[in-house]
Amino acid sequence: MKIWLMKSEPDVFSFEDLKTAKNKTTLWEGVRNYQARNFMRDEMKKGDIVLFYHSNCAEPGIVGLAEIASGEAYPDPSQFDPKSNYHDPKASRDNPRWVVVDVRYKKSLKHPVSLKEIKAHPKLSEMKVAQRGMRLSVQPVEEVHYKILQEEFWTGSSSA
Repeated sequence: MKIWLMKSEPDVFSFEDLKTAKNKTTLWEGVRNYQARNFMRDEMKKGDIVLFYHSNCAEPGIVGLAEIASGEAYPDPSQFDPKSNYHDPKASRDNPRWVVVDVRYKKSLKHPVSLKEIKAHPKLSEMKVAQRGMRLSVQPVEEVHYKILQEEFWTGSSSA
């Protein structure tokens, strides 16, 4: 099992939106970065842990826990829809360029962890999300960092 950090802008799709989605599950659409796509396509597996991260907001940070709910990635339907913000005219149903995974809500956090807190922590500051220029919306998280988050921030609030 791997651990991932997945970013979403709360005014586009928030953690609360995931919590209130049908079956508390949604497809993670709109990823248009090849490295992020490759993580989803090649490495994500059902049951992997997701740190849901709100970005491009007043207080960016990890706000909740989710999990990968699909067995494997599948074509992102938005790439084929000319009315979608995520439409890709170069994609075809025979040769899709972009994929999605299903993400399921697991738990809200009693203490979200802000980017400021991550950067200020001697060990968490090594997380990819804290690195200058790291803009990937999907990125792996090292187990050591996840354990620090659990032990120092979420004790008693995480079942993942």
